[in-house]
Amino acid sequence: MTSCTFVSTSEQQTDSLGRHIGVLCQAGDVILLSGELGAGKTCLVQGIASGLGVSEYTFSPSFVLVREYRGRLMLYHMDFYRIEAIEEVADLGIEEYLHGDGVCAIEWADRAIALLPDQCLHFELRYVPDIEQSREVRASARGSRYEYLLQRLLTEMKDFARWN
Repeated sequence: MTSCTFVSTSEQQTDSLGRHIGVLCQAGDVILLSGELGAGKTCLVQGIASGLGVSEYTFSPSFVLVREYRGRLMLYHMDFYRIEAIEEVADLGIEEYLHGDGVCAIEWADRAIALLPDQCLHFELRYVPDIEQSREVRASARGSRYEYLLQRLLTEMKDFARWN
């Protein structure tokens, strides 16, 4: 597993990180997001959508669990915040999305991690204490495809990233 940390000092930087991810994404990619409420998960997904060429506004699918957006590739934006038991996720039929020809971006992925692919790119967002608007975004890549993606991302975003 390869990991690094990005430090974002604004919504614009978080969005920019997401855009770079979206540009690099390929069909079948799975992006997992975790972190506290309001830490920037949806902002990161909005950037991913922009990088995929999605023109419509992307917002959290908390009440419908999955939203689909058309861009260069389909973006399947999932949010497991309201999930109370892992069985609820299993009943959604997410395998079709996870093994489809689009990109899956899953917020609150830690609530169903046992059902998600081992190979993925995982972002954990955290508030930086005492620095308003700053977030630490820890990225972990599992699998050669995602290690390559993370290394490309690091090259392009080197000004606010560091290896762990």
